[in-house]
Amino acid sequence: MRVLVLGGYGNFGARICRALAADASIELLVGGRDATRASAFAAELNRSHGGQASGVAVDWQSSHFSQALRIHGVELLIHTAGPFQGQNYAVAKACAQAGVHYIDLADGRRFVCDFAQAMQVPFAAANRVAISGASTVPALSSAVVDFLCLGWQRIDAIDMCIAPAQTAPRGVATLEAVLSYCGVPVQIWRKGQWQSEIGWAHPQRVEFQRLKARLGAVCDIPDLELFPTHYQVQGRMVFRAALEVGLSQRAFAVLAWLRQRGWLKNPSSLAGLLNAGAKLFDPLGSALGGMVVRVAGLNADGARTKRAWHIAADNDHGPEIPCMAAILLARRLAAGEPMEVGARACMGLHALSEFTPEFAKWGMVTDVVEEG
Repeated sequence: MRVLVLGGYGNFGARICRALAADASIELLVGGRDATRASAFAAELNRSHGGQASGVAVDWQSSHFSQALRIHGVELLIHTAGPFQGQNYAVAKACAQAGVHYIDLADGRRFVCDFAQAMQVPFAAANRVAISGASTVPALSSAVVDFLCLGWQRIDAIDMCIAPAQTAPRGVATLEAVLSYCGVPVQIWRKGQWQSEIGWAHPQRVEFQRLKARLGAVCDIPDLELFPTHYQVQGRMVFRAALEVGLSQRAFAVLAWLRQRGWLKNPSSLAGLLNAGAKLFDPLGSALGGMVVRVAGLNADGARTKRAWHIAADNDHGPEIPCMAAILLARRLAAGEPMEVGARACMGLHALSEFTPEFAKWGMVTDVVEEG
């Protein structure tokens, strides 16, 4: 299968390319606006992985993008060119028009939650698969909830927190994404109804199995909207992000406060500055990051139960996690595994066991803790 990774030499795209480069069932195309960078990275992959990757110059914002996909013979496109907050479905539409399977790493709430309704008809007509949110959320997060709550009678609460390592590569696009909801109301399912909380404001203590406790603040992700309905959550669905250096976490809270009062209209405009400045705090942090998913409810026997799944990623390998779901899906499609055509969010498409070899490859450690 000829696979084009859009943004293929970027922070996440490069990781996906490295994972797919040596796959005998995949002919890899590294795609981006800069032909020189794309070709240079493809050549590097061929030297290090023994693959047959090629670099191609493509511009997804061009009116001729669909035609370019046909010219290059693309069969599957993996879209990593974020941020997805505020981005439209131009890439997906071009894929449907060209008869190309589509996967993205989107974590924008509206982008992922509205994807199926917007793109189901064109992809069903094209007899192609389109999957949005093939990333940590909601792909991995839903696999974890499915594992923790297998056979349960009821889910009362889901609490999640991602805790990136201070020294892990961030990227301006990632910071633009997380700053887009800094200081704005985020709709949270709490006490069985929708309530508003301010993004990145009011950090709270979050405990981890193999990481020190951190302060975590509410962030806006697709799971906040998808999970309450999908899992019929009775009480609470909350997601937080916890930066390793407490001073950084409090700085985001200050930005949220400034935006609330109208003194800072667009925190995303500071992404470049903050990305560069964050390195100053690296001596205060480490290369260890992780994630926790906590659930509470009634188990198969009707007993009240609380469980948690933790993952710890050392040596700055944390950014590999958002790439895993897309890698697994690409391999399944390239191997000829039949999938239901049409568009959907990447929820319930993976078993947690599918991620286990990927975790092991990067030395990541997981724990399941019975909390009560």
